[in-house]
Amino acid sequence: MTSAPVLCVDIGNDRTDLGLLADGEVLGHWRLTTSETRTADEWWVLVSGLLGDQRGLVGGAVVGSAVPAVLAEWRTMLEVHLADLPCVVVGPGVRTGIPVRTDNPREVGADRVADALAALTRYGAPVVVVHLGTATCLEVVTGEGTYVGGVIAPGVRTSLDALRLRAAQLREVELVRPDRVVGRNTVEALQSGVLYGAAAQVEGLVARVVAEQGLDPASTRVVATGHLAPLVVDDCACVTDHDPWLTLRGLELVHRRNSRAKSKG
Repeated sequence: MTSAPVLCVDIGNDRTDLGLLADGEVLGHWRLTTSETRTADEWWVLVSGLLGDQRGLVGGAVVGSAVPAVLAEWRTMLEVHLADLPCVVVGPGVRTGIPVRTDNPREVGADRVADALAALTRYGAPVVVVHLGTATCLEVVTGEGTYVGGVIAPGVRTSLDALRLRAAQLREVELVRPDRVVGRNTVEALQSGVLYGAAAQVEGLVARVVAEQGLDPASTRVVATGHLAPLVVDDCACVTDHDPWLTLRGLELVHRRNSRAKSKG
């Protein structure tokens, strides 16, 4: 029997991804700009408008956030507008179902844990997640199903913006894949350096992670996700799977686990 759909919310520094998911199936997906000035009521107006006729299907909500100020407003929104539904805010004390073996598990972001959990559940272990967003993050799950940490590097657009701001003669360019590696003009050269450079960075980091952790390259799945993944994934030979909804799927898994725990308690 299909579970009631869950509103899954991933609040990033630049973007907020929302999805209505039922057992990993994405029934609806929306992306908003993250704003620290938006109030709980304003968030509710936006969310309820996006859900439309699907509002009555929502059986619960789960929120993971990298922005404390925005998370505070979302907590208020859940308490006021979805008080009758089981809601989960991912953070310390919330059951995720995946062991986290880092120096300080509390500092690992909700999106990173969600990515690792979804990758482990959907693709098995060992698995490496490559999340291409504001930052390029790698999450590493060993063959025993344990999250042991990862890598954080500047993201594709972040790198381009930093380069443009520091170099007076470089202008803003569209992030599209150039036809050649050797650019014949400034725009092509920038696009090549940023996109092919990102692909080379991913391949190099994955190779180092696999070697350092003693993983079998043949059996290690490498799952790409994040809103910038489509720009890079086709040039990453190490990537075995592209899952755009990985974070939202992980959040849904966290919600299911904690909702069951609450009902049993």
